[in-house]
Amino acid sequence: MAERQVSALIRLTVLAGQAKAAAPVGPALGQHRLNIMAFCKDFNARTQHIKPDVPMSVIVTAYKDNSFEFTIKSPSVSYFLKKAAGLQLASRKPGHQLVGEVTMKHVYEIAKIKQTDPLSQYLSLESICKSIMGTARSMGVEVVQELQK
Repeated sequence: MAERQVSALIRLTVLAGQAKAAAPVGPALGQHRLNIMAFCKDFNARTQHIKPDVPMSVIVTAYKDNSFEFTIKSPSVSYFLKKAAGLQLASRKPGHQLVGEVTMKHVYEIAKIKQTDPLSQYLSLESICKSIMGTARSMGVEVVQELQK
């Protein structure tokens, strides 16, 4: 059996359980002549167990025969850090202005979630934690051992 030819890789960020034919899903998939409603139904079914309004990263592989496959990745590290620190926005001056704090336990929990992603599953938990700490630093979020009371 011959392998199908890939025509495009489409990266999207879609809210969990809320994929609709409107932007950004419709135009991105429509220009590659993919079945938008089939994607929406399948995506919503796969993400129904996740809390709504969580932005999920999706990579859609479009094939020449107008079929597709997609993989769902966990939300971005910045999303988790903002939730853990209780922030709406990151710092405007990272490195100069701290806007929040997260504990090492938060970093560890985020790393456990990110380790399930296809590209991160072979990385050690320690290296994922270091990457998350770097992202926190670049957002103006301080990583502490314990939160001050």
